[in-house]
Amino acid sequence: MELTEQQKAVLLAVGDTLIPSLDKVGDEANYWKNKASDFPIVEEITKIISRLPQEDKKEFIGLLDTLNSPLLGLTWLNVPKGFLSLSPKKRKKLLNTWSKHPLPPLRKAFSTLKKLVGLVYFGYTSDEMPKNPNWEAVGYPDIPKNFNITTEDGSLLKMEEAVKGETLKCDVLIVGSGAGGGVVAAEMVKKGYEVIILEKGDYIHEGKMSQREMDMLSKMYDRGGAFSSIDGAVSILAGSCIGGGTTVNWSASFRTPDYILAEWAKEHDNPQFLDPDYEKCFDFIEKKTRINTDLSVHNPQNQKLWEGAKKLGYHTGLIPRNVAPPKGNTYSDDYWKSQGYGGLGDKYGYKQGVMKTFLKEAVEGGAKIYANTRVEKITHSKGEVTGAIAYQDDKGNGKNLLTIHCKKVMVCAGALHTPVILQKSGLSHPQIGKNLYLHPVNAVVGEYDEYIDGWHGPMMSAVSDEFIKLNGNFGYKLETPPLHSGFAALSSTWVSGEQFKQDMLKLRHLGTFIVLTRDKYGGQIKMSQEGRPRVQYKLNPFDKNHLIHGMKESAKIHAAAGAKKIRLLHNRHYVCDLEKDNPDKFMDKIGKINWGRNHFTLYSAHQMGTCRMGGRDKDHPLKPTGEAREIKNLFVADASAFPRCSGVNPMLSIQALAYYISKHI
Repeated sequence: MELTEQQKAVLLAVGDTLIPSLDKVGDEANYWKNKASDFPIVEEITKIISRLPQEDKKEFIGLLDTLNSPLLGLTWLNVPKGFLSLSPKKRKKLLNTWSKHPLPPLRKAFSTLKKLVGLVYFGYTSDEMPKNPNWEAVGYPDIPKNFNITTEDGSLLKMEEAVKGETLKCDVLIVGSGAGGGVVAAEMVKKGYEVIILEKGDYIHEGKMSQREMDMLSKMYDRGGAFSSIDGAVSILAGSCIGGGTTVNWSASFRTPDYILAEWAKEHDNPQFLDPDYEKCFDFIEKKTRINTDLSVHNPQNQKLWEGAKKLGYHTGLIPRNVAPPKGNTYSDDYWKSQGYGGLGDKYGYKQGVMKTFLKEAVEGGAKIYANTRVEKITHSKGEVTGAIAYQDDKGNGKNLLTIHCKKVMVCAGALHTPVILQKSGLSHPQIGKNLYLHPVNAVVGEYDEYIDGWHGPMMSAVSDEFIKLNGNFGYKLETPPLHSGFAALSSTWVSGEQFKQDMLKLRHLGTFIVLTRDKYGGQIKMSQEGRPRVQYKLNPFDKNHLIHGMKESAKIHAAAGAKKIRLLHNRHYVCDLEKDNPDKFMDKIGKINWGRNHFTLYSAHQMGTCRMGGRDKDHPLKPTGEAREIKNLFVADASAFPRCSGVNPMLSIQALAYYISKHI
């Protein structure tokens, strides 16, 4: 994607309005002097936008053109001038007006620009700039050095290179290499099948995981981490690499709760979820991936959640995690620190994702993996699957067509991509792409006197389930995320450049609690012009009430844990100083704030339910076996098959489901 010189100039001017150069004296004088255009803002944002569907690219170009037009004045009832012709003071006022504008598209425009600029400014590194110049002032360290604990021998997975126009044959074709695809591959190989795995993402071996935010987001996340809903209200994190979500997730490994399995069984006619054999699927996965609750110590962020919840008499528990040190190594301080970078790839080999377990086993048994290979469609004849058409990206030199003939196809591309693949393949069940559940998340930030350093230590180790069943089976979990500089910046409130920089100076002191909501009402997947998924999702009032309830309780827990200030992630700067303000009034205010679209950002790292399984032909595109109702020998074994969302971080739920489906083929 190419920008005109005028468009580049506008983008730079917006960047320098969001993050301006300011004259201040003291130890952080250089920090205040730096501005957005000191970084390759245009180049990096262009790279990010170029990965989006055509509709989103056109919208972003249109936004820059609007900013460069005199018609811009209509958006804030001011002078008919383009952005470049405005004074710095008026540029700031314009962005503030957009941040709380009654029109959602203008709030989306502000949010998009703020997030992109913040991410690049605080997250950018390169070979020439290995350490971001803002890190020292905000207290963010350089990433941990490789402390001579490398991957185990034989952990490299062999990737296949396609020959242009090649035709391949196998017994079972697996689309996707994540939590579902990895498990299915290993089980199909065990059964003696010849297996081919196609993965649209790249293979990033542990030795190549830099753990630098922008580098890893671009290489390991769908759309470089810039996937969002059509209206921009939900930012979506989804793995797109060999190993999928298991390579980049935050290690939480919960079983699907019994009450949710019962719901899936009874409300959707899936008796298998109440079968005692289903519990054995969890046993098998947990043993294979070394799930444990062993913990030398919480990091301060998780400790605050634990202590605050305990003081209030709320439930607390340890999170089972698929993290274990390589054999012969102990829980050293370096090992403890390194766990906080696991969402950016685990270069030390501690996380037991499918790359290190099921995929490794599958490849050793003869399975072949084609990375950077996107499936165009599944082929079928007379109601029975025959194979697939796919294209492998030849590392920028073009695309190689692959035709695969097979007896069975297992689609494990995730709840975002699986429904699109099925629709492009001619399946027409009306529920395909519907019932998209996201576990919508917002966060409440506590500012503490002591260092929290949310980038070190186990990412998620403490949880409170006090409110998981507020209304029937629906409520929320309270957990913590890892905190890194770029993501902190894109999430933070912006009212002015000075306020934004000042807030970031407190980075080491911030502890974050997330409200992970089990959404009762879902969205849907739409298809872009190029046949790529686009997410349509609007937070239902029922689910919004739970989210707001969770934010209030998170604030209470921060206060109980000793926070000095509480911040909300909202376009307006809502801060409670617990030494000066009335906390009860602040809690009450949370319920009265405008939590409409793009007044704040929802986040989702869990996508589920778009091809749900069940016993009713009209409601469920998949049979309880995971087989598609319309095409014989076409199976789905990923989170899209969930009848409803899991209510817990879904990795283990996906793996158990995939194992069950594989066993019964």
